[in-house]
Amino acid sequence: MKTIFCFFGLVILLSSCSNGYHKYASQYQLVSASYAPDYTDLNFWAAHPYKQDPSDSVPKPLRKNFKADSAVDVFFIHPTTYTDEQRSSGWNAAITDSLLAAKTDYSTILFQASLFNAAGRVFAPRYRQAHLGAYFPKSAADTAAALQAFELAYADIKAAFVLYLEKYNQGRPIIMAAHSQGTTHGKRLVKEFFDGKPLQQQLVAAYLVGIPVEPDWFTHIQPCSTPEQTGCLLSWRTYKEGYKPDYVFKEKYTAVVTNPLTWSSTDTVATRKENKGGVVTGFNSVVKKVAAAKNATGVLWTHKPRFFGNIFFTTKNYHIGDFNLYYMNVRENVQQRVAAFKKKGTP
Repeated sequence: MKTIFCFFGLVILLSSCSNGYHKYASQYQLVSASYAPDYTDLNFWAAHPYKQDPSDSVPKPLRKNFKADSAVDVFFIHPTTYTDEQRSSGWNAAITDSLLAAKTDYSTILFQASLFNAAGRVFAPRYRQAHLGAYFPKSAADTAAALQAFELAYADIKAAFVLYLEKYNQGRPIIMAAHSQGTTHGKRLVKEFFDGKPLQQQLVAAYLVGIPVEPDWFTHIQPCSTPEQTGCLLSWRTYKEGYKPDYVFKEKYTAVVTNPLTWSSTDTVATRKENKGGVVTGFNSVVKKVAAAKNATGVLWTHKPRFFGNIFFTTKNYHIGDFNLYYMNVRENVQQRVAAFKKKGTP
């Protein structure tokens, strides 16, 4: 699993290999007497439209034509960044950990949440995320502790979303977006608050990426099948062509897969020529034609991504690049769905 978080070698992203986040840690004032996040305090939001944060960043090649749309909200749930081998805060991250906040903000918030900033206001709560090891329990005791850790993390996410609805939403359209552990919680949140509920009428789309979503997880929300469909679900997990991890074969269902180049959920293939650019070797560098995309029964396949330095890139699991290999296509598609939602008024 370490290879997942040291993914690109030269690529920054969520890498736990880098100590470069220390220089940002002093800017965080995270104080909580109860050890729980207070979402009325903007410090407990990794991204929020009422403050400047890395989600506001735009890759340099896109800045000239950048125009933000403030009519829509994006609720982004970040992936696991609590990965230290010592599990220093136990099974859940400490909400007051300034170094972890810096790591989160200058990895996933910068590289992932930013791709939504042209489509709407970005909200991303800090939360007491479960440690990476919660996905890989080694004993019955670990399994029980991991389940409790995920429940605590979800409780934080839910509290943040409830406050967001009460204080900030005001009936605005919503894009739900998440990656990895974020999707573990995001699919629960969407099911609880949107699926067959009045709030579903405000759902532009749900980008629930990096963790499998069962085809029957939702009752009223269907997988997206076209680039402009709204009120629907998008999900994918990216691996090197021909490879599937053992745990995929053990799944008793075929997970939803959306091709992020064709936006179809059927068996489609798109060459790398259809990839308008990934953000993989540095935030201000957009690498065109970096990866292809092929729906492959529960997963997404691509050839080895093509970028300078990929000779050092040997993993077959492209989990950390689920969004970033297709950054430009996803960014453009989010705007397409927003435009379609506005045109129709409802999904």
